[in-house]
Amino acid sequence: MKTTPLTELHQALGAKMAPFAGYLMPISYAGIQEEHKAVRERAGLFDVSHMGEFIVKGKQALDLIQYVTSNDVSKLAIGQAQYSCLPNRDGGIVDDLLVYRLDEDQCAEGEQAYMLVVNAANIDKDWDNIQQFAGQFDTRIVNISDQSALLALQGPKAAEILQSLTDVDLSQLKYYHFTKGPVAGVDNVIVSATGYTGAGGFELYFNNQHAIRLWEAIMEAGKSEGIMPVGLGARDTLRLEMGYCLYGNDIDDTTSPLEAGLGWITKLKKGAFVGKEKIEFLKEQGISRRLVGFTVQDRRVPRHDYLLFSTEGNEIGRVTSGTMSPTLGIPIGMGYVPAELAQPGSEIQVQAGSKLLAAVVTKLPFLTD
Repeated sequence: MKTTPLTELHQALGAKMAPFAGYLMPISYAGIQEEHKAVRERAGLFDVSHMGEFIVKGKQALDLIQYVTSNDVSKLAIGQAQYSCLPNRDGGIVDDLLVYRLDEDQCAEGEQAYMLVVNAANIDKDWDNIQQFAGQFDTRIVNISDQSALLALQGPKAAEILQSLTDVDLSQLKYYHFTKGPVAGVDNVIVSATGYTGAGGFELYFNNQHAIRLWEAIMEAGKSEGIMPVGLGARDTLRLEMGYCLYGNDIDDTTSPLEAGLGWITKLKKGAFVGKEKIEFLKEQGISRRLVGFTVQDRRVPRHDYLLFSTEGNEIGRVTSGTMSPTLGIPIGMGYVPAELAQPGSEIQVQAGSKLLAAVVTKLPFLTD
């Protein structure tokens, strides 16, 4: 079982620990409900150092990433990030990821540099997937996952807390932009205005030797604002309220980005990329199923793999994610349904044991401002 640089600290804090993607990770500290509320109303700090990071450099770094990802990387300026996915040859999804265009200080003339941030469970799979195409391009790829730590400071008070620890002007950092600077005396921290909660905030990438120092500095700086350490349990409820996909649940090797509502990161007008023809073919044929959000008209929570039925009693799909929304106080879920039932307001049913629970397809995100 792998650990992060903060595993012992989490255990000392009394976190409930469990295996996740091959890592021993904190699931909760004070409790999922409290941690969720802290992020929505104040601030929460997550250790997400299990995520993977690859550096891609070279004269054809852009060409390689453009070929293996679905979004249009040519649109990125230095200091910008982009959500994307790695499609496979069948038009399914190898992984979803973030692409960062880095500065070129460490590059030779004519070279570009990028960082790819991938899901922990898919580090080896993604590496192998990219490597099978890398030989066709003038690039160098380094897996820095084991040397990197990643903290996510999320919530409406995140900027105030982080600003007290850095000279970087956070008010100038737009969503999906990033910069590099000192934080709490640690140099060269990548400060990224991104997150997986919908609550606003930042993700901080740095060498893992500084993890304890930065964690403790942020927790101390946020004490007066009611900051809490947050585990993967609340990370899941937070992302689900926003309708964000979780790889392995809502998307996988068999789901098309078009079915998953990820057409906005699938740029069919750019040049060739892996799986493009299959995705185009699916678009022309028409998409037969779509990932939707739904609310349950009951107190029971829809769980992963529960069956979905039409109101006529026909099996139509499965729940991919589900929870009791801490913010809304109602059961919410996501799952694939036939395209004709994907419109908000469509009535479906969720099987829970021997009962069929009434549910309504809902526009995502579940939370609106």
